[in-house]
Amino acid sequence: MFTLTFLFLLVSIPLLVSSFIHRRDSWRINQNEDKDGDLLTGCVFSLAAAQCIICKSLSIINTIPFSRTPTENKYFPLALAFSLDEVNRNPHLLPNTSFIFEFPEGGCKTVSKLYSRMPFSEKNQQFLPNYNCKEKTMCITVLSGPDWATSAKVGTSLDPYRSQQILQLTYGPFHPILSDPEKFPYLYQMAPKDTALPLAMVSLMLHFSWNWIGLAILDNDHGTQFLSHLRREMEKNTVCFAFVSMIPVNMHIYMSRAEVYYNQIMTSSTNIVIIYGDTDSTLAVSFRMWESLGIKRIWVTTSQWDVTTSKRDLTLDTYYGTLAFAQHHSEISGFKNFVQTLNPLKYSDEYLTRLGWMNFNCEVSASKCETLKNCSSNASLQWLMRQPFDMAFSDDSYDIYNAVYTVAHAAHEMLLQQVDDGKGHYGNCLKLHSFLRKTHFKNPVGEKVNMNQRENQQGEYDIFQIWNFPNGFGFKVKIGEYSPYFPHGQQLNIYEDVIEWSTGNRQMPPSVCSADCGPGFRKFLHEGIAACCFDCIPCPENEVSNETNVDKCVRCPEDQYANREQGQCIPKAVIFLNYKDPLGMALALMALWFSAFTVLIFGVFVKHHDTPIVKANNRNLSYILLISLMFCFLCPLLFIGQPNSATCVMQQITFGFVFTVAVSTVLAKTVTVVLAFKVTAPGRKLRFYLTSGAPNYIIAICTLIQTILSVIWLGVSPPSIETDAHSVHGQIIIVCDKGSVTAFYCVLGYHGSLALGSFIVAFLARNLPDKFNEAKLLTFSMLLFCSVWVTFLPVYHSTKGKVMVAVEVFSILASSVGLLGCIFFPKCYIILLRPGRNSLQKSSNKIH
Repeated sequence: MFTLTFLFLLVSIPLLVSSFIHRRDSWRINQNEDKDGDLLTGCVFSLAAAQCIICKSLSIINTIPFSRTPTENKYFPLALAFSLDEVNRNPHLLPNTSFIFEFPEGGCKTVSKLYSRMPFSEKNQQFLPNYNCKEKTMCITVLSGPDWATSAKVGTSLDPYRSQQILQLTYGPFHPILSDPEKFPYLYQMAPKDTALPLAMVSLMLHFSWNWIGLAILDNDHGTQFLSHLRREMEKNTVCFAFVSMIPVNMHIYMSRAEVYYNQIMTSSTNIVIIYGDTDSTLAVSFRMWESLGIKRIWVTTSQWDVTTSKRDLTLDTYYGTLAFAQHHSEISGFKNFVQTLNPLKYSDEYLTRLGWMNFNCEVSASKCETLKNCSSNASLQWLMRQPFDMAFSDDSYDIYNAVYTVAHAAHEMLLQQVDDGKGHYGNCLKLHSFLRKTHFKNPVGEKVNMNQRENQQGEYDIFQIWNFPNGFGFKVKIGEYSPYFPHGQQLNIYEDVIEWSTGNRQMPPSVCSADCGPGFRKFLHEGIAACCFDCIPCPENEVSNETNVDKCVRCPEDQYANREQGQCIPKAVIFLNYKDPLGMALALMALWFSAFTVLIFGVFVKHHDTPIVKANNRNLSYILLISLMFCFLCPLLFIGQPNSATCVMQQITFGFVFTVAVSTVLAKTVTVVLAFKVTAPGRKLRFYLTSGAPNYIIAICTLIQTILSVIWLGVSPPSIETDAHSVHGQIIIVCDKGSVTAFYCVLGYHGSLALGSFIVAFLARNLPDKFNEAKLLTFSMLLFCSVWVTFLPVYHSTKGKVMVAVEVFSILASSVGLLGCIFFPKCYIILLRPGRNSLQKSSNKIH
């Protein structure tokens, strides 16, 4: 605390002593402490238009006590002198009338001493030198500023009668208190409203991706109002305060809390601090202390603070500096030349003798028309170019420039209409007021000026970046501009190439509370903590985020899945038993090969249809069985390939139909074997059933039952396409849904009952004496058939997707191969390789 107090006193020495000691080479801010502890200074000018006889050359300046004026306030008299010079030289404004102004000695004082220094105070009434005025001046106009307290002090110190004799115009930042028509009915603010400033600052934050901002303001109504507007804009755009320092206006209170404000900014992680308030205040003292302690931040402020920052003795730091929002206005040409060429030979007046620091060494003559003598012929203000003196028009100087032209235009209109109600000076002021409030024009640089307070438009801003060198020199460059009248999203224009040229880098230092949550992550906010401070957590499964700092992740559509980084959704692979897959290709080749082999066996049987082995057990049933087996082998082709509604229906209907025919044919053959032996037995009368083809009706009856089951199946819940997007990550499995599972198992059960019946009949007839008795073959075929489908059920239910389809296809092929191999391979072996055994004679001899 002792260290901070010592540094504070060290920094404040120029502020507290400069009111007593004014060194000619001192460019510090002159801060005068008022009796209530406030640091508020201001400058007041009086302006009048008079029809006077001028003793010598036209005088535009009456008194400019530069030796007693703080450095930053030297701008104002020069800006006013330049503006009056332009108006007085303009032949189209106020012909035969001259503007005169008075800057009373000690005019830049603390607000408590201003009234005694005002030119309209009775003790300060004096004869204007070098003027022989035959008529009274039309009306006194007071220019006050730059801080609002100065203007308010001037406005409230006048009694009701005198307030109607004087019009007051203010230069400096716009302040809502001064716009109260009841308290200040004859006061006009030249500065535009700064209601767009909070949005302009927030737009700058968003452009550079800053969301963690510090704020230092004065603890008064104006500061509170700015905080309210800024907070509203920041909340709209998710920009947060790292800290808010409300600096007390009273110096004694501030000193007791200085360490708190210092720790507040030192412990904060923000790189951006907004400074908003009066430059002649405790906020300026605090700002100087922060800078002297080496706190490096980017200070975002207004152009009024450009004066303050230009006095710092710092080295250039391309990363840190000041970003100042200045009132947008065109460049005022001629001001630099005016200042450089201002000399006593051109403007003879008393004030030149007071400017000892200019080294003019002029004396005032004792005649009525005062003249200057013994002046240097080349005396001028050109030496200012060698000093830390900014020749560009500041915002306050531009307000003075517009104020002079505003009064000139209003007075000009009043004189043109020759309004004179006989009330003299008092009446002229009221009439000038009525003209002034309606005045609107374009100034010489082409910008509109409108004095209608209700139509006072929002300000447009130029954005400057400022760095400071030792000895008060600095570097200032315009990096952008802001206009509230452009469409949303185009209001801020930053010159990236200028930033890169001036700093060597397009990037500004970051200022965020939390690092950005990249793609694949979302923000997780903690209760009670600012929205800019958050944790980053991964998106849930199958959800993505492809932007930064998202609040919620987006779930991928059903046909897509999140990639490993969870930054984008990738289309899922559509999986089905495909002909291009090795498994699908193998099953398809097997189906075609066995189908072709079945056709070959059918050809062998047709070719040898008269042989005993073919004719035994009903040749026609063998043909039907071979044809049905050929279709059984072709049936798996319906299961391979991308399913559709037609193939899903055809799969189950075809499978049920052809297998019913095949198994019922096997049943018919077993019945035929039994009937054959029963008929040949003595005393049997079953020949009619055998010769009438009764076993063939078994096939028709069984097929009819299967047809009824299929119709019921299709009527209740037909098979359809089933899309499974969840079982396997990143895949969409397309299979045919059985529709009615009950109907599917009824068909399988029906096939199983036929096979079981065939197995039982064939097993009972396996020992009947006959060379060509195929009962044993039928028994083994049915045993294999039942084994395949009994095994199929658990395997089928334990698999998914195309593997499940492959299991069903393999079961169809395996059961079909079992029927074909067990029944027809031995017969083909005899027909083709053992033709001698294919004879009834050998068979009869063997029997006998």
